[in-house]
Amino acid sequence: MKSISELTEKKPAMAWLIFIATIVVVFLLGLLASTIIERRAETVFTNVPLKEIKDFEPRNEAWEQNFPRQFQSYYGTADTSFRSKHGGNAMVDMLEVEPELVVLWAGYLFSRDYNQGRGHFYAVEDIYNTLRVGAPMTPEAGPQPSTCWTCKSPDVPRVMNDIGVAQFYSKTWAELGPEIVNPIGCADCHDPKTANLHISRPALIEAFERQGKDVTKASYQEMRSLVCAQCHVEYYFNKKKVEGAQYLTFPWDEGMTVEAMEEYYDNIEFSDWTHTLSKAPMLKAQHPDYEVFMLGIHAQRGVSCADCHMPYVSEGGQKFTNHKMQSPLNNISASCQVCHREETATLVQNVYERQDKVLEGRHELAKMLVRAHIEAQKAWEFGATEDQMKDILIGIRHAQWRWDFVAASHGGSFHAPIEMSRIVSTGLTRISETRTKLARLLTSLGFSEEIPYPDITTKAKAQAFIGLEMDKYNEEKSVFLKEIVPLWKEKAAEREASWN
Repeated sequence: MKSISELTEKKPAMAWLIFIATIVVVFLLGLLASTIIERRAETVFTNVPLKEIKDFEPRNEAWEQNFPRQFQSYYGTADTSFRSKHGGNAMVDMLEVEPELVVLWAGYLFSRDYNQGRGHFYAVEDIYNTLRVGAPMTPEAGPQPSTCWTCKSPDVPRVMNDIGVAQFYSKTWAELGPEIVNPIGCADCHDPKTANLHISRPALIEAFERQGKDVTKASYQEMRSLVCAQCHVEYYFNKKKVEGAQYLTFPWDEGMTVEAMEEYYDNIEFSDWTHTLSKAPMLKAQHPDYEVFMLGIHAQRGVSCADCHMPYVSEGGQKFTNHKMQSPLNNISASCQVCHREETATLVQNVYERQDKVLEGRHELAKMLVRAHIEAQKAWEFGATEDQMKDILIGIRHAQWRWDFVAASHGGSFHAPIEMSRIVSTGLTRISETRTKLARLLTSLGFSEEIPYPDITTKAKAQAFIGLEMDKYNEEKSVFLKEIVPLWKEKAAEREASWN
């Protein structure tokens, strides 16, 4: 066998080819080594804190120097351009889209104002603008409790630490207005010293403790959902736990299903309000997102909230969580197609098919509930007694609780479509049985005519139907925004300037 030297002596071109090939290989190996060293150096640089972050630091900007990529992606929550078939991150007046909601919530502040929420960046601003809590000047509504602030800002853990949890829940919303100014952000979910995920709100810890569970023993993957569960849950204000406080409480003692929470509320005889028309003791579902998610196939397969709503991204050799918390439909390649190999159009259609089917039943249930409230009102007018109405009012309460549980959950018809469909179907059964009882009662009271469905084709017509004076509320809100909010912001700016 001839040696390389013999071959190159007889064929000089071969020598040049080997030389060039060697140079290329050495160059590529050097480039690879340089990239590895550079990325390792970048990793070391990034993981060394550049700035100490104080305990309970509520300002997101204070975290920027240590976590620039996460910080930059977080401000993507200010983008309101995405719109899907049934949602998105733009503000939408849901009372205008579904005017029957006004009648379903008659007597409750939601009948005045209910908007589809924007991103976390707007958490504080949007609560300033809603007519539900712009009520320091609305005596008949009563002063809204400071508990309404609990999930809106990283200032909340700071204030809770300063004055105590029970004391925080004891104040009014307006009293703490100047303190709560920073929108949902870093300190809500991360420890300032280690950046590890942590629970900053006591209600979640207390809910698990009552079930005999220690949330501090949760795995990292579980924490990627539990930090969301601090706020994206069903809750109520417990006025009996601490005297003078409206204590934030999750009704999970009997379980997390719609029936288990209904049983919990029934056992303690709790109601959020009494319906203006039917006089039923009502329950208002908040946003049972975590509970619904846990009943779906993704949670059963070990997927976390963050896996889909905050997927990992790589940039400059760094892998980090995208903090632009948003619908996976706006980021399908990073969210859905990590696991699912179908085309984007197919995945979107799969989601819409599930949503359409659940919403169809939900809308039908809403219309039947409107009829039930009006029929109950007629029964009272014709002299029905509380004894005669007792089971009917409970039927309305339970049926609307099921409707609201589905309506209030963000993405519930996708997270757990089978469970959502089941809940709607049981709600339809309950309200059908209740309306049958109402028809029999009305007949016995001497009324057998059909009660016409009201003209509630717009929000304004629906609000007029239940007797709301919206001009007055809007005028009060205008004064609040022009006179009170600027004072709050001025006090907040003075306080934060003193920190610096």
